[in-house]
Amino acid sequence: MDEGARNDREDGIVRLSDEEPVREILIDALFALWSTANNLSRIRPTKRDRYRVTVFGSARTHAGHWVYEEVERMCAGLAAMGCDIVTGGGPGLMEAANRGVALGHPGGRSENIGIRVQLPFEQSANPFVADVFSHGTFFTRLHQFVLMSDAYVVVPGGIGTLLETTMIWQLLQVRQLSTPLILVGPMWDGLIDWARSQMLRPGFELAGPQDFDIPACVDTTDEALELIREHRRAWLKERHDVPSDADSEVASMEPR
Repeated sequence: MDEGARNDREDGIVRLSDEEPVREILIDALFALWSTANNLSRIRPTKRDRYRVTVFGSARTHAGHWVYEEVERMCAGLAAMGCDIVTGGGPGLMEAANRGVALGHPGGRSENIGIRVQLPFEQSANPFVADVFSHGTFFTRLHQFVLMSDAYVVVPGGIGTLLETTMIWQLLQVRQLSTPLILVGPMWDGLIDWARSQMLRPGFELAGPQDFDIPACVDTTDEALELIREHRRAWLKERHDVPSDADSEVASMEPR
């Protein structure tokens, strides 16, 4: 080591040409940033004024398909109930959900939110989103879904929808969340059946039997609406400190 490098080390200076110390500094800095972000994400409002439902679903199912129309109808019903709707902000069933708020319940107080990720083949949010958040990575986008949502409804979708669903499922499994996860449609029954059969094999258990009771699988959007209605009613009771038997008082708090 030459005299200049020795003096730099003694003074705490790291030159860009000194690759190993530079790499260590960058790694330490990244971990410090993640720690700061995690600490900031622990901050929550004392009381949240809005009940938000995130809808996960395919970007490939377009207007005219009966599933698109069902998702649109469901989200119009959620908006009429007083729920904000959160989606990935893209096309397909995400658009159907946002459209249900914008057209199915116009003039309502419900917020219409899209949480986007930057993709080369999807350059803008669907036209029905009012508030758009944009992320450079799926990691930070998924984290915002977790921070913003009081319930999750999963409609038919592909690999991206599966990623979102299993992340929420895993957070519920380890008790990092305590929100409803509602899977709508027969395709999700098949997923749960496959996971149960493969992960609960005798002598080679990879999960607990109770883990497969976490998602609520329903056949119709009407069933999903009813589960959200029940959970939102409990949320309103807690928020307003209403006794558990005062359903009539809670009903009076809900928008007409």
